[in-house]
Amino acid sequence: MVARDKVAAVIIETRGLRKSYRSRQGREVKTVEAVRGVDLRVEQGEIFGFLGPNGAGKTTTLRMLATLIDPDGGEATIAGVDLRTDPGEVRRRIGYVAQGGSTWDEVTAREELTLHARMYGLRKPDAQRRATEALAAFQLTEYADRKCKTYSGGQRRRVDIALGIVHEPRVVFLDEPTTGLDPQSRAHMWEEIRRLRTEGMTVFITTHYLEEADALCDRIAIIDYGELVAEGTPASLKREISGEVVTVGLQPAGVERSEARTTSAAEVLDTQPYVRKLETHEADLRLYVDHGATAVPQIMRALEGAQIPLDSIEVHRPSLDDVFLAKTGRSLREE
Repeated sequence: MVARDKVAAVIIETRGLRKSYRSRQGREVKTVEAVRGVDLRVEQGEIFGFLGPNGAGKTTTLRMLATLIDPDGGEATIAGVDLRTDPGEVRRRIGYVAQGGSTWDEVTAREELTLHARMYGLRKPDAQRRATEALAAFQLTEYADRKCKTYSGGQRRRVDIALGIVHEPRVVFLDEPTTGLDPQSRAHMWEEIRRLRTEGMTVFITTHYLEEADALCDRIAIIDYGELVAEGTPASLKREISGEVVTVGLQPAGVERSEARTTSAAEVLDTQPYVRKLETHEADLRLYVDHGATAVPQIMRALEGAQIPLDSIEVHRPSLDDVFLAKTGRSLREE
């Protein structure tokens, strides 16, 4: 976790940021509110995560902050510059890495990085030096002069992020930086993102991976249907869900029988004094209890007494998915 002064500098701040789209469904035109008045404060030198399901408004918010689309309303300041009155200066102070990537098949990583640095006004020798430094930092030197079409997915993603920081921005926006990567490449990407933070850069990432947000981010904001539903450190958000979580799996049956069995189990367990909260998810139940080790045998006895066959039972500490469930009423894993 990055050390901060008692009074940390705010490098990104938004107030009431919003964006709507008009969509046509047959003859009817509807207005879709993609982002509904988002207020954010991101501190300098932290990894800030924007967590939410697909379609929640993460990428729309990111694209507004990166000056790629105009907000419909609200205000934002990035690296000391007003987003709406001076977007050109904002672009000079940030880096942006899209989810789909930006590498060209027929050029090399060295050529791409040099060109990108030149586009930011660097003289050719300086651009070449920056490209060489970025290739070394992202462990791409041995592939530097091969065409990008020969790279693996992880290598291309490293080139994408190198392109986003070759001009040494103060803030870099990463949209779903590890989507589609295998576990080993994802772990390596986490190391690279942490290194950027260590070097003083502020990193703003969007993700729908719970483990990624938990392991990587200093603070996170959870967005759902265009609205922020929670914000804080992963640890502080999980502390809001006190006690432990018991997940109960019931033995499968036909669709109607499974639904009836789940309903019956919920009715039996929801009345137990040790259950503070109960959620149902198809054939599973999620119970919030004070002490899992004490609750498990009581749950098993209650279901056995009601002749409801148990398939599995697990105890775990609250996770970010439990936070999302508590805030929205549904599981982010299911999304």
